Amino acid sequence: MTVKRNIYLRTIPIADALDKARSALDRQNLVGVESVPVEDCLGRVTARPVMARLSSPTYHCAAMDGIAVSAQSTFIAREGSPVSLTPETGFAMVNTGQPLPKGMDAVVMIEHVVLTDDGHALVETPVAPWTHVRRIGEDIVATELILPRRRKLSAYDLGALLSCGVWEVDVYERVRMSVIPTGDEVLDYTTRPEPGPGQVVESNSIMLCALAQGWGIDARRRPPVPDNLESLSRALEDALDSPAHIVTIVAGSSAGSRDFTRAAIERFGEVIVHGIQAMPGKPSLLGVARGKLIVGAPGYPVSSVVCFEELLAPLAAWLTRQEPPSRPEVTVRLAKDVPSRPGLTEFLRLAVGRVGDAYSALPLSRGAGLITTLTRAQAVAQIPPDKEGVAKGEEVRAHLLVTPQELERTLVVVGSHDVTLDLLADELMRLDKPMRLASSHVGSLGGLAALAQGSALLAGTHLLDTATGDFNFSFLDKHLPGRQLVVINLAIRHQGLIVAPGNPKDIQGVASLARPDVRFVNRQRGAGTRILLDYHLKLSGIAPTQVLGYAQEEMTHMGVAANVQNGGA
Repeated sequence: MTVKRNIYLRTIPIADALDKARSALDRQNLVGVESVPVEDCLGRVTARPVMARLSSPTYHCAAMDGIAVSAQSTFIAREGSPVSLTPETGFAMVNTGQPLPKGMDAVVMIEHVVLTDDGHALVETPVAPWTHVRRIGEDIVATELILPRRRKLSAYDLGALLSCGVWEVDVYERVRMSVIPTGDEVLDYTTRPEPGPGQVVESNSIMLCALAQGWGIDARRRPPVPDNLESLSRALEDALDSPAHIVTIVAGSSAGSRDFTRAAIERFGEVIVHGIQAMPGKPSLLGVARGKLIVGAPGYPVSSVVCFEELLAPLAAWLTRQEPPSRPEVTVRLAKDVPSRPGLTEFLRLAVGRVGDAYSALPLSRGAGLITTLTRAQAVAQIPPDKEGVAKGEEVRAHLLVTPQELERTLVVVGSHDVTLDLLADELMRLDKPMRLASSHVGSLGGLAALAQGSALLAGTHLLDTATGDFNFSFLDKHLPGRQLVVINLAIRHQGLIVAPGNPKDIQGVASLARPDVRFVNRQRGAGTRILLDYHLKLSGIAPTQVLGYAQEEMTHMGVAANVQNGGA
């Protein structure tokens, strides 16, 4: 069977995609109303107004520990000339919350009462009627409106509902989502696999389910489905037959020859959006079948998250008559230039911390497949489609992914990469008042430049002065002249060439890099390791052009090691 290949006819703005989906869905029939016990209603949304069944309190009660009295009996009391009340008719001992005895309308606090040996109570200060008394219906009157419709119920709301005799509430159903991971290359994590070449552990589905649960969506993951139209169609039909309101298909929404999401949807319904003006997240897809929403989330994890946050979550909120949760915003200053593609809204993830009187933002790697940018980011900024990027030092608004307090406890480190920084980051989190290390690996010279520009508090550097054989200090004088600096010797390390286990190429030193059978992977320009390598190449009389792979760059030592491990160098 020949399957028509996906073609993006026209990508549309995110807002237009949401409008199309809302127009195509009948939320009145899709998401129903159910009566739920109050104790199970946290985070649910009221479908109808809620009226009080009981008043609160239901009786006149003492608001303080003391004696209940008739206020009129105390009117003549004066300091030095107390009123003496008898327990038979003049007062009654009460504790907070107890009903007032008949004929009494005030409470005198116990600390303002003198109890005599013969059982009388002496009161020197007159009290007005209803002093220290909670009257019937003071808080809530039976039949009054307690909560309106479309109210997301908080813990406080649950307490108020029970206090006025409401035991069950009519709420919108919790949105249910079925998640179908796809791909011939993905391995089900439940089998604890060890992936080989061309294989990856499937993780997007669990990430999306966890995101959904954080937004109040009941998400269920299904087993991975291979890149096969018939298999995907069967899985989709099964999900459409389930109680799910939303079906999310992970991967397969792009334009590749093995992407079948669109074709599968069109067997049961229609595709209403295929491609949004976003980066990452462009291949996102929306469809409708049997009255249910179908979301095609791209396979790359960052793209998948953008699809969830910008499309799926707002639509799920709309189904239950809510506004999407908002995140706090801060103004941040970009630490480096960020070019962007016009015509697309770019979602730029940032590591952020305070430097001086401003928040400095380090743009993280922008690959849609780099899941670590999600774990390392403290904020995300949007570059609008009418801009070609953001200049270094420019201020932009960013949505926080952490609390504002965490930004104040974040140290911004820019410069050379070393695993010591990872160990330091963990040690900082062990403090009684933990601190986060936000680092960007741009090389030693990049770190000094960041210090000079006020974009970082710390810079990792190991720069060899080839003229003197010393490290770092001559570069500090050159790039940070006259600045007050503290130089910390964080670590002393040995550097060398990373080779495959057993050294199958018999690499003996820098001279071996000139051999035609040896492929090399380099560090980026400005890295101290690159400067050290160039120094040793020069000593060995080897030109960079003689080294196969000299122009292939990695930003970290770990990236270099991964290339060697996988045979890329």
